[in-house]
Amino acid sequence: MRTRDEAVKSGPLHPVARLPQEWLDALKARGERAFSAKQVFSWIQRHGVMDPTAMTNLPVRLREALAEEGLGPVGEVAHVHRSADGTRKLVVRLKDEATIETVLLPSVSGPGSAASEDADAAVADDEDDEVSTDKREPRVRVTQCISTQVGCAMGCVFCASGVAGWKRHLGPEEIVGQVLIGRTLLDEGEELRNVVFMGMGEPLHNYDATARALRLLTHPEGIGLSTRKVTVSTSGLVPEIERLGKDFEGKIALAISLHAADDASRSALMPINKKYPLAELMAALRGYPLPPRRRITIEYTLVSGKNDDPTEAQRLVKLLRGLPVKINLIPMNPIEVSPLGPPQWGRVLAFQKVLTDAGYTCFIRRRRGDDVSAACGQLVLLGAKPKVKGFRKGDAPDKASEPPPRHS
Repeated sequence: MRTRDEAVKSGPLHPVARLPQEWLDALKARGERAFSAKQVFSWIQRHGVMDPTAMTNLPVRLREALAEEGLGPVGEVAHVHRSADGTRKLVVRLKDEATIETVLLPSVSGPGSAASEDADAAVADDEDDEVSTDKREPRVRVTQCISTQVGCAMGCVFCASGVAGWKRHLGPEEIVGQVLIGRTLLDEGEELRNVVFMGMGEPLHNYDATARALRLLTHPEGIGLSTRKVTVSTSGLVPEIERLGKDFEGKIALAISLHAADDASRSALMPINKKYPLAELMAALRGYPLPPRRRITIEYTLVSGKNDDPTEAQRLVKLLRGLPVKINLIPMNPIEVSPLGPPQWGRVLAFQKVLTDAGYTCFIRRRRGDDVSAACGQLVLLGAKPKVKGFRKGDAPDKASEPPPRHS
């Protein structure tokens, strides 16, 4: 059920955003039978059906009422950009003509894929002890990266999503709607297995909608994702990190966009650090109620000349000491509005070596979908006017050498 504060902030709930108990309450008030609530929820969340006329096991009067209430698609796919590596970026046009982007990432097959999958998608399961009883042919696992806002207010200098700042929050129906749409565009043999809140926007800046979307995505009568298969990434909103841990008992996997190990460097890259400096952020991470054998993912974008020196890696070792973490290094993906870029490949490997020598599990994020601007940090607000900041005139990236095809 919604809290009073959530109801005040978000207004009337869209039908796609309702949980089963809310459907039960709404249908009871109309004199409908109780089991119709489960049927409606299943049609929407499990089967992705938004057209009430297609809900054939419901009474005609109820289907008509749902149509009158506005049940229908929350957006449409305006473009599908398919990368040579199988990644697909979906440009979704919402009802108010705003556009957002969501990305489908098929798992990488072949030698080294088990290690690279974590780096590609920041998948949550550290200790996945689920035993499959599925006798079908093995399916290609897909991770979907979804957005939570139109634009972004955080202003990180290496990310295209915030080039024009924040436009509006997405409603929970628009967040979940990306997954419902994404499932219809899976290729034959693919199966959605993981969802990461790493697209446009800061998920915890839009906390109420993000939390409701998490409950919808993990509800057993809907899409039914395991909480271990869902990761929320944040730039470091300390009060909301604490709230997420409390509301979901630490079961939702947490990823932190860190990107620097001292306040001066981090504030230059990520303005949010001025409000929640590293000491406060580290305290919040130490207090996050992780289940046994689970770890927090630390995301560290390597920006040439800014945070890529081995001495920075040594500071990172000291900063993270005692925390149950795994580290994803992300050589910065170039964006049009910034002269910043990735370091040379040798510096990336040197940075990783400092961390692995200190005992950390450390992956290098495989670049996926960059030929269609679908890689980490490249999702952009269409039509936005760039607001470039965070570097001096004349700054330019090193020419990065091409990484090998597989790495861990």
